[in-house]
Amino acid sequence: MTEERRQETTGTPEDELLLREAEKIVVALGRMFPGLCEVVLHDLRNPDQSIRAIESNLSGREVGQPATELGLARMRDPGFPDIVQNYANRFPDGRPAKSTSIGIKNSAGQYVAAICLNLDVSLFASVARSLTNLVRTDEQEQPLTETLRARTAAELRTVIEEFAAARGQTPRSLGTPAKKELVRTLKTSGYLQVKHSVQVVTELLGVSRATVYNYLRSPDAGDHP
Repeated sequence: MTEERRQETTGTPEDELLLREAEKIVVALGRMFPGLCEVVLHDLRNPDQSIRAIESNLSGREVGQPATELGLARMRDPGFPDIVQNYANRFPDGRPAKSTSIGIKNSAGQYVAAICLNLDVSLFASVARSLTNLVRTDEQEQPLTETLRARTAAELRTVIEEFAAARGQTPRSLGTPAKKELVRTLKTSGYLQVKHSVQVVTELLGVSRATVYNYLRSPDAGDHP
């Protein structure tokens, strides 16, 4: 819930209007992320009692408490950055936070207020660890590389041609041992599951269907063109 206490502070009607409008933003943001992001409105005209409103209180602070070091620096220097975004911070109990501070100036160029957002990032630590464990893969030697997609006849042709080219030959000129090795490799890699794959293999290697099946049954069987 919003904690609010009006301060006895001198200021122009414009300053007070800016603070009232800023307070609406603080309340809305805090109630949008309850228990996750603390949103604080600082009245920079009154450093000793700067906290004017605090929503989704995560730091244990109260309305009427003094400004932080960043708030004091902003009060002293009109040239201080309007927005200091996503900087590392920490709640009093040690929980890590990600903070953003937004300065609000009046028409005279003086800082009147600051809206500060403090996100409790500790809530995401266990989720991050769980996600890391979920997507992690084990480093281990595998007999082959698995591809989770369907093979195509065009890819089959490419594999056969590259196999032969790596040996300085054409598919048809490969010797029987090399053809046997190629056919067994195609089976292991799933290429023989492609529709009409055996026909593609016979055309490129210049062997019969019976020879292809013979290669698969017996590594030591001879060629039967």
